[in-house]
Parts: sequence; C-alpha cells; structure tokens
Amino acid sequence: MTYWKNRVALITGGGTGIGRAVSLMLAERGALVAVNYSRSQDAASETVQHILDTGGHAFAVQANVANDLDVRRMVTTVTETYGPITALVNNAGITHHIPMHDLESVTDDIWNELVDVNVKGMFHCARAVTEGMRQAGGGSIVNLGSIAGSTGSGSSLPYAVSKAAVHGLTLSLAHALSPHIRVNAIVPGAVATRWWAGNEERMHRLGGKVLLQHIASPEDIAHMICAALEQQSMTGQLITVDSGQTL
Repeated sequence: MTYWKNRVALITGGGTGIGRAVSLMLAERGALVAVNYSRSQDAASETVQHILDTGGHAFAVQANVANDLDVRRMVTTVTETYGPITALVNNAGITHHIPMHDLESVTDDIWNELVDVNVKGMFHCARAVTEGMRQAGGGSIVNLGSIAGSTGSGSSLPYAVSKAAVHGLTLSLAHALSPHIRVNAIVPGAVATRWWAGNEERMHRLGGKVLLQHIASPEDIAHMICAALEQQSMTGQLITVDSGQTL
C-alpha cells in the first residue's frame, strides 16, 4: 500500500500474538518494521525472519518498556536504522491471573509490575517517539486496551484497572499530542493467543457464548489496528472488537 511505503513502525511486544500479527501485516503493506521484545527474543527473531523471507524489512530490538531509559535507547536505535518512527503500536502488556474476589493475593509488587508495564510503558513509548513524529510531519499511535478496562472484570483486578488507565491515557495523549499525532486505542475482548495456554477448553466455551459465536483471532485485531493507524481523521477513540462479548 502506498500509505505505508517507507514508513517506520515500532510494535512493542511484536514477536507474539497480536503484536506478531501486526508486525507481519504492516510489513506486507510496505512498512519498515521494528519488532520490540523484552524477553521473547526467539519469537521476535522468528517474526523478523518471516518478514525478511517474504521480502519485507524488519529487525528486532530489545527493551523493557517499563524502563524509560531502555525505551529511549530503543527509539534511538530504530531511528538510526530506519529513520523517525511514524507509527507506534503499544501492544506490550502483562497480567497475573488472580480471582477477582481474592484481594489478599494482590500484592504491591503485582500492582507495580502491571502499572509499570501496561500503563507507564505505553507512556514511555509515546513520549519517546513524539519528537521524531513531529519532525517527520506527524504520526499515529495505537494503544492496546481491553474490555477488562471497560467492564472492570478480567484476569485480575490490577489488570482491569491498568487497562482502564490505558483507556484514559489514550484520551489524554490525544489531547496532548494534537494536532500532528493521532492517538487511538483498540479494545479487544477475548483473543485466541498464548494467554489461553492450558485453558483452551474454557476459551472454546466462551467462543460459543458470544454473539458471533467465536472469539477474535490476532489477525482480526491486527486489521483494526492497521485501520486505526491509517485513519487520518480520527483521534481519541476507543474501538471495541469483541465479537459481541460485552453486549
């Protein structure tokens, strides 16, 4: 696609799940793709190799998004390699599976880890790419939210709260970075990723209960992320993609 030719895209957590699907899709469209990873080096390398084998351009770059210095170094590396980043997909995120009613298991360490990665990590990345986007004439950021942030229920209470914060962060960044940088969020419901490992039967049961009778694939979410990145008249929007799960 002409829109993506020679544009530089950074996808955090780009080696697995939704991040991998977005990385492959943007590379297919002609983007120069930086695949970030924190610990999943093998998965990131495999994703990059797949892109290279199919004629695309990509490389892997390590950074813990919870660490601001790491993020700034990563953005410098990407910029020196490909040029200024004009598309950022804030996909990296973590959770701890804790029953919602089990408040005593929610420790300060868990709170700190989820907020540091899921919320502050997205802020670190958005802040680090801002100068380059402005110098390039503009850019687009898509954050990955979750219906847990809308319903208050999910894999754990801190996870749901962290995703609600991501939704708020999206709105605030849309104000702060306008008019040249657009910021939106995709808000998935259940998605068939490795997060369901060991719980596949529960995943399939859930798929039969939602209105469309299937849960989303990583590619479903990736298509919507790409559309949001490309839509030049949209900012500050939270777009739910959940097969009717929340209806």
